Amino acid sequence: MIPKIKVNNLNLWYGDFQALKGVSADFSDRKITAIIGPSGCGKSTLLRVFNRMNDMIEGVRTSGEVLVDGVNVVSAEADLISLRRKVGMVFQRPNPFPLSVYENIVFGNRIHDERNGRKKLDAIVERSLKSVLLWEELKDRLHNPALRLSLEQKQRLCIARLLAVKPEVLLMDEPCSTLDPQATMRIEELMRELKNDYTIIIVTHNMQQAARVSDDTGFMLLGELIEFGNTQEIFTAPKDKKTEDYITGRYG
Repeated sequence: MIPKIKVNNLNLWYGDFQALKGVSADFSDRKITAIIGPSGCGKSTLLRVFNRMNDMIEGVRTSGEVLVDGVNVVSAEADLISLRRKVGMVFQRPNPFPLSVYENIVFGNRIHDERNGRKKLDAIVERSLKSVLLWEELKDRLHNPALRLSLEQKQRLCIARLLAVKPEVLLMDEPCSTLDPQATMRIEELMRELKNDYTIIIVTHNMQQAARVSDDTGFMLLGELIEFGNTQEIFTAPKDKKTEDYITGRYG
């Protein structure tokens, strides 16, 4: 099966500091892949390569390839607008805009397609909120400020905002770190639903979460991808001693 994202010998530097070292991996379509490892090991840096978010940091440079559907997105010729429409990101803290629920969801569509009429936008809002199981809760509050929602609702709204522009890949950087256990469980259930239609890559410090929700897992340490493969095998029979030491709590 052709991978959705293929990483070949990826290196990344912040100035003189090398944050990623020779990373290679295949990320499967319509699966959840978790990236685990101790703080500062390069997890979020790798995630941000996939939609070129690292470009916003001065002095960043890369070598190697990141192929999304066969197109090298780290090349100078890459179309960043189409890339970021295809590959969306959910951040650690929910970040709804200081607008209504409705305007949050249609924000990207208004930017990308000025021809959208009201009926089409209404349909996008309903479809997106239904995708994150928020429609019944919010259908009568669409014009209320999004900032009044609960933390979990805000995170779901941010996911709905992404889905509104029909991406193919969802990047999630510690999406449950600010949520309580019940809200975390509901977001994890949502991830399992969404993987039927999307490729999901999640960075998490929570190894139990990685074990619960992901199909594949990559373990990173000091900028290197130490081991990558089927989640059950990574957690029950890791091939590398460093992976075993991290999973069993000997360090990290």
